[in-house]
Amino acid sequence: MTAAVFFGCAFIAFGPAFSLFIFTIAKDPLRVIILIAGAFFWLVSLLLSSLVWFIATKATNAQDLTLQKDLLIFGCMFSVILQEVFRFAYYRLLRKANEGLAAISEEDGPPLSVREMAYVSGLGFGIMSGAFSMINTLSDSLGPGTVGLFGDSQYYFITSGVTSIALTLLHTFWGVVFFEGCERKRWWVIAVVLCLHLMVTSLSLLNPFYVGSVPPVYAIMLLMAVWAFFSSGGSLHNITLLWTCRKSNTETSS
Repeated sequence: MTAAVFFGCAFIAFGPAFSLFIFTIAKDPLRVIILIAGAFFWLVSLLLSSLVWFIATKATNAQDLTLQKDLLIFGCMFSVILQEVFRFAYYRLLRKANEGLAAISEEDGPPLSVREMAYVSGLGFGIMSGAFSMINTLSDSLGPGTVGLFGDSQYYFITSGVTSIALTLLHTFWGVVFFEGCERKRWWVIAVVLCLHLMVTSLSLLNPFYVGSVPPVYAIMLLMAVWAFFSSGGSLHNITLLWTCRKSNTETSS
């Protein structure tokens, strides 16, 4: 049973992200490098925010549970802000690097467009975020112990996997929208991304009240998916063409 829970949660949490990596990134070495670098930037932001939270907890009274809970909330919010700061820093680094690669390239344009870099770096942020949010949960799922034995929710593992993939995809969508806002100097877009990131993190604090946390997170994810689609150059005309092509292919095959 524990093995089934482990593999089921792992496939839910990492299956879509792994598929995106295989089909859209793995064949291009430059994309792989950008993805790994994006994951590294997210990791550094987590390290710094964890260091600040650790110092704050050691400098305060560990017996004061209310204060420690407030520090945990502060640590989460500070971590989100730092992640977005590092996302902006990574955008600036990629912009400079892409300009340099374009200057020495034999081709007319840069090797990767800003939209491609936004998608790949966002997925890098998301994969690392999902990995850190699930690694301890997956370890616990192997046992020993039974979830819900003492009245806790039996849906802990499945909701952890579902939330993890939502955060992975959200980071991908946030990356696309964030980079587009930086390119067009629409600072309100960056502010909206930051606010939505803070909102999703705040919703996670409602757990184990999963009914109040998971549906809003997925609503935000769908909203960001639509926004990222149009930010990356998509349009209703593209959807119409896709539907027309599929319909014609179906009629041809039948």
